[in-house]
Amino acid sequence: MEFLRRVLQILDTSMEEPTAYGWFHLLFIALSIGAAILLCYLYKNGYIKNVRRVVFITAVIVAILEVYKMINFGFSYEGKIEYNFPWSSFPFQFCSTPMYVGLLAGLARGKFHNVLCAFLATFAVFAGAAVMVYPGDVFIGTIGINIQTMICHGSMITIGIFLYYTDYVEAKFKTLLKAIPVFVSCLGIAVILNEIGHKVGLTEEHFFNLFYVSRHEEGHLPIYSNVQEVVPYPWCFFIYILGFTLAAGVILLIAMGLKALGQAIGKKKQTNEIAKEQI
Repeated sequence: MEFLRRVLQILDTSMEEPTAYGWFHLLFIALSIGAAILLCYLYKNGYIKNVRRVVFITAVIVAILEVYKMINFGFSYEGKIEYNFPWSSFPFQFCSTPMYVGLLAGLARGKFHNVLCAFLATFAVFAGAAVMVYPGDVFIGTIGINIQTMICHGSMITIGIFLYYTDYVEAKFKTLLKAIPVFVSCLGIAVILNEIGHKVGLTEEHFFNLFYVSRHEEGHLPIYSNVQEVVPYPWCFFIYILGFTLAAGVILLIAMGLKALGQAIGKKKQTNEIAKEQI
């Protein structure tokens, strides 16, 4: 029992709560971009032949860190060691879905695999970028949890860049069309779980609002919470889908623009080389 207590104390090691764009935040932004550059470099040199494996391994790492978070938030080791499931941190928020989708993508084949990767390159990148750009209240005073949340969200950007660079996912509008059903399916699961949670009385004692779309709870998402106050639920739900889809579309447009820029630079370089050979 004492050994377990020591382990829990280590997992709960404290630190000064990081600030947005402080050294801790900037470090993980750099690490996320650096990891993407490294993966792209390894692929370019032929060391990585299986993109599926990279996606799956990344999802496994994120899943392990998610389990750690559930342990850290659920265990109480002051006095008697107890565990109470942290329902407020139930691992099925929008930012959690890339973990499940990545695991499925590593196992799936064919069209199903392709639509899952399309989600990882659009909606998932938006989820990661939203937190990495505006971390809000994701930071706390526990070093392990801060590392977990940065790896979780940073890896979404890393995998998205990698998928586009390798052309494993095409930077075309049809990619967004492939991704939408995955997003809507995940959202549908969240709505069902929210209704079940309310029905069984879970929300009477715990905060339980997956994807923050529950019609029984107050809104917490920036902008969307304001919409919830003035728009009836069915329409509000539609606006949620539309807003997130547009945001994923912006990610795709950025990828398309960078791809076109890269091709233009490549063509210009090739033209210059041909011209030098002719001189």
